[in-house]
Amino acid sequence: MNARGQTIKRAVVGILAHVDSGKTTLIESMLFRTGAVRKLGSVDKGDSHLDFHELEQRRGITIYAKQALVQAEGAELMLLDTPGHVDFSSEAERTLQVLDFAVLVVDAGDGVRGHTETLWRLLERHGVPTIVFANKMDLAKRPRADVLEELRSRLSDACADFTDVRAAGEMPVEAAEACAETDEQALDEYLSDGTLSERTVRRLVGTRKAFPVLFGSALKQEGVDELLDVLSWLAPSPEGAQSGAFAARTFKVSHDPSGVRLTWLKVTSGCLKVKQVIEVPTDSGTVPEKVDQIRVYSGSKFESAPECSAGQICAVTGLSHACAGMDIGVRGTDVQGAPKPALVPTFACSVIPQGCDVQAVHAALDMLTDEDPLLNAKWNERLQELQVQVMGTIQLEVLQATLHDRFGLDVAFGPSGVLYRETIEEPVVGVGHFEPLRHYAEVHLLIEPLPAGSGVRYGTKCHTDELDLNWQRLVLTNAMEREHLGVLTGSPITDVRITLIGGRAHNKHTEGGDFRQATYRAIRQGLMQARSVLLEPWDDVSLHVPADQVGRAFSDLQRMGARCDAPLVMGDFALVRGVVPAKEIADYSMQLNSYTHGTGSMSLEFRGYEPCHDAEEVIAQAAYDPEADVANTPDSVFCSHGAGHAVKWDEVSGAAHVKPDASTFTPWREATPEFFGG
Repeated sequence: MNARGQTIKRAVVGILAHVDSGKTTLIESMLFRTGAVRKLGSVDKGDSHLDFHELEQRRGITIYAKQALVQAEGAELMLLDTPGHVDFSSEAERTLQVLDFAVLVVDAGDGVRGHTETLWRLLERHGVPTIVFANKMDLAKRPRADVLEELRSRLSDACADFTDVRAAGEMPVEAAEACAETDEQALDEYLSDGTLSERTVRRLVGTRKAFPVLFGSALKQEGVDELLDVLSWLAPSPEGAQSGAFAARTFKVSHDPSGVRLTWLKVTSGCLKVKQVIEVPTDSGTVPEKVDQIRVYSGSKFESAPECSAGQICAVTGLSHACAGMDIGVRGTDVQGAPKPALVPTFACSVIPQGCDVQAVHAALDMLTDEDPLLNAKWNERLQELQVQVMGTIQLEVLQATLHDRFGLDVAFGPSGVLYRETIEEPVVGVGHFEPLRHYAEVHLLIEPLPAGSGVRYGTKCHTDELDLNWQRLVLTNAMEREHLGVLTGSPITDVRITLIGGRAHNKHTEGGDFRQATYRAIRQGLMQARSVLLEPWDDVSLHVPADQVGRAFSDLQRMGARCDAPLVMGDFALVRGVVPAKEIADYSMQLNSYTHGTGSMSLEFRGYEPCHDAEEVIAQAAYDPEADVANTPDSVFCSHGAGHAVKWDEVSGAAHVKPDASTFTPWREATPEFFGG
């Protein structure tokens, strides 16, 4: 509440845009118009208040999501500035899960670009109410009506001109009509009253049935006050949420200049206080952790706060297990789990230390992976090299500069390659046996294919009379503790279910490490028998091209191995949609820009992994020998005449000591934290 005892409305507002649409300039104007800053910053001059990192000032682009708090017309607005470049779109996507509203900035002159459409689909996927700000109207050589028509055709026909909505005190006829057409109940109200109530409009916007559109020029501060008015008007009251038990959604992890780990979160219910102990979920159950400090940031500066209430965003110290997209606090809240990222890296490359220790580089990359899990920095044992996953070349350049500036480490990068995956076509049983002298363990695992996008799931059907529960837990822990490689190219496996169906321990000689060896070998032995399938990343692609260039676009996609829908002609332009291998479309934007003379646009969104379109060529080029990969051997070790000896993978099933009996199997039980006693 404010000094008068009135409840202050709150909203977390993300500002998103295709690169160079004027997003950062708009935020600077919003900060200036609300009195949050006394002097306008500039991207060109490198003194914008939110792009304060040296890398951002050097490149003139937003790389890291940042926040600024402003007060506007009885509402507290936390503005989140997100990266506009596609290479850092995963950073932008992570912020979507904590937004109350999004402002999508569109360059009125350039119109809807490819990445604009990608951001629109992400906002839809995360259910974020969205306001569109048509920027640079002072430079656009077309009327407002044409801009609105393009927004309706490219984004949604529910885009409504909200010019003067707040200033008029009631809904103008055009805006009321546009909103009423989106909802049957609203239409009845409009036909009855000739307008729509504020409550109805808030409902339509909040449920993404209507999308307010405002026009202006951020550079000239035109339309900025109107945007702030609409956001303040739409901002919800946190009264109900403040009375509940504490719950929060994390969306980012970073480290301050001193190396202190910061967990960024939005409190969705109740109140978070300093020194409060909260439950943080992990793979093996929840872990209690104490909040040491609560920081409320605005730009590069922060203030320590004793508490953080529902609807507010803060950064806390003391949480070592929390990561982006995690719900923390009480169970049973109405906070839904975050969907899997739609934008994920599809390329990997090696990291080559330049005059520095590889272990120091690895440690630095581990810290950066903590901040961006999709970076997935890891040591490839087979190739004996550090690897990272990236979205594009600019991200690599920024990563190189970050390692130099933050850690004093110089690195180079090897050629980037596609991140392949492998799966299987039919179920298979893998057997692993590990019995050198005075050791013993045997494991039988059923490996079954799952639908695309399922990942790897683990569980058991083994009765405890056949293998004690503690040993079963150990087997599944061992199975889940690392990534398992396929036998075609040595790429990680996916879309399979691995089920424990049998095993044996020795009362005297079995140790924990024995089951690890048996489990690894069982998975590998099963994959050696299976009919494996090589998978590659595929993207959903949309090409918006001049109508006379649709033939070129269509034939290019077919040449890439894409599956395309029939082109949709819309006046002078045509829309071509399809599904295409990510590696084939990666560098196509330059060609598109060339043959359309800058009028064409392309949007990409990761679809998932599907069978590789040129599998034979990729497998031959990889020249991977699964039997020569000693770190992932499919062979087993049996004991004979007092000594252990290796048995080839294709002979292991016949030599196994256990014969699983399907009649003893229990219903499948997934390896969840509850299974492990969490």
